[in-house]
Amino acid sequence: MNPVLLEVKNLKKFFPIRRGILKRVVGNVRSVDDVSFFIRQGETLGLVGESGCGKTTTGRTILRAIEPTSGQVFYRKDNEVVELSKVPKRELKPFRREMQIIFQDPYSSLNPRMTVMEIVSEPLRIHGVMDGDELKSRVRDLLEMVGMRVQHMNRYPYAFSGGQRQRIGIARALALRPKFIVCDEPVSALDVSIQAQVLNLLSDLQKEMGLTYLFISHDLSVVEHISDRVTVMYLGSFVELAPAEELYTGPRHPYTEALLSAVPSADPDYMIKRLILPGDVPSPANPPSGCKFHPRCRYAKEVCSQEVPEWREVSHDHWVACHLSDKLALAGIAKG
Repeated sequence: MNPVLLEVKNLKKFFPIRRGILKRVVGNVRSVDDVSFFIRQGETLGLVGESGCGKTTTGRTILRAIEPTSGQVFYRKDNEVVELSKVPKRELKPFRREMQIIFQDPYSSLNPRMTVMEIVSEPLRIHGVMDGDELKSRVRDLLEMVGMRVQHMNRYPYAFSGGQRQRIGIARALALRPKFIVCDEPVSALDVSIQAQVLNLLSDLQKEMGLTYLFISHDLSVVEHISDRVTVMYLGSFVELAPAEELYTGPRHPYTEALLSAVPSADPDYMIKRLILPGDVPSPANPPSGCKFHPRCRYAKEVCSQEVPEWREVSHDHWVACHLSDKLALAGIAKG
């Protein structure tokens, strides 16, 4: 089994709510609330959940693009485990070379005033890795690696489709030969046919370069296709984490069960019983007491509204935060 590349312990990110003339803090939006997990070298961990649950904030906080409120992030660099959350900002540059991000929107993530050559070569120039003819040669190799033509080097982003722009973004993320990449919904803005091409490209690059992914998405079908393990997030907290096949066939949390029931089936003769959750998602500024999911859970008991469920391992590599996970017989999604 591969060693752990990244480990997160009790990560929190709260955004203050300020009101009045003096902008006093009157509360906090609990975007990421006490999250713990790890990612092994060379694997893909899928992170799924509803919009606004804190998925993107989790990824950006790990990379220190957003400073965490509290918690620890450990990263294995040169066979030495470093607490990334304590590294001063001025000393983060060596880690930036090994940790990159692919953004969700291929239209706004590329500077419209820069050519493809300038966009892809920017990380190399900032880190002083290479210049001149060597730099141009590296950009050509990167473009070919992601399925773009060398002739595209001197064009601007407006000349490309959404799928091509995302390939340019991937080339930029690969420029410094990173080990870990946060894929922040990299295919959600693309057509379905283009989604498959980009997903296959990411899989091929992972095998070729030994990459490790945190793959963020709200599309459970996409996550199933690319992930080794999958974690489910609800209102800033993780509710379940398990190997992909195990989670999709035997969920142990009611929220996971409801999400899986919403995945459309490709077989018209196979009907899935849709589980409709009552009510709306609570505000992350004022989450419910106890289990955050209990107001919408059809299995909820009195203990669910009073005590926060423990994040515990119920079987090998299968983690759940639910008081009733041992007593519930959840249906899951059968493979047909």
